[in-house]
Amino acid sequence: MGKRQNNTAWLLVLPVLILVAFSAVIPLMTVVNYAFNDTFGNNQFFWNGWGWFEEMVRSERLHAALGRQVLFTGCILIIEVPLGIVVALNMPKKGFWASVCLVLMALPLLIPFNVVGTIWQIFCRVDIGLLGRATAALGIDYNYTNDPFDAWVTLIVMDVWHWTSLVALLCYAGLRSIPEAYYQAARIDQANRWDVFRYIELPKLSGVLLIAVLLRFIDSFMIYTEPFVVTGGGPGNSTTFLSIDLVKMAIGQFDLGPAAAFSLMYFLIILLISWVFYTVMITIDPQEGR
Repeated sequence: MGKRQNNTAWLLVLPVLILVAFSAVIPLMTVVNYAFNDTFGNNQFFWNGWGWFEEMVRSERLHAALGRQVLFTGCILIIEVPLGIVVALNMPKKGFWASVCLVLMALPLLIPFNVVGTIWQIFCRVDIGLLGRATAALGIDYNYTNDPFDAWVTLIVMDVWHWTSLVALLCYAGLRSIPEAYYQAARIDQANRWDVFRYIELPKLSGVLLIAVLLRFIDSFMIYTEPFVVTGGGPGNSTTFLSIDLVKMAIGQFDLGPAAAFSLMYFLIILLISWVFYTVMITIDPQEGR
């Protein structure tokens, strides 16, 4: 006769499941309800089927916001991942200065999103900001509130300052996990620095880099607070990313049906790409990605 299974542990998990149901599942069902129905108020809903989704798929506004979002995420990944690797490679491996570097690298990650946006909004102001006054003194025509290019540069530099530390810390942890025997073998073979990086460090960092790219993709693709605080989606619609456009549609215009369909499509895009990253991660050769 087999052992009697003890299900007491499920009682400990039950409060968490209830909390998740109220905080995630129930709001999601409300969004689904609005996405497939239309309403004229007074809680009177009328079945609309795929109408809102078809409208969003054909929407030039959504296409433009998606294009801006993809461009922003691409710029972020192209800059932050290589920069994080370079920083990690040049950080001290042990001792007092290694601890100092780790603390300094972690500081930007501790700052709340809205505070980051406020810091950079003040920092870049032409009238009182340090960067704005400095560029004006140098004769550089910089104004992120009027020039779309300046607004994009400001948001990209702000995100690089805020999140490169995450990539660097992940890569640093990956580098510290490489056994010293690999480096000893490289020195015996008289391998140069580039060969060590190409054949030892980079293959061993493949799994860590996938995690870093996944995290930075999700964060940058869903970015809202920082660009909203700094530019408000402007000038014009030049920095109106998907999240900002969704909030404008749902709250500013109160188009709940299209906004609900939009949010579900947004969610599915994130979920699909995250699944692709996860699939790649679990299929990496353990000897290469470990």
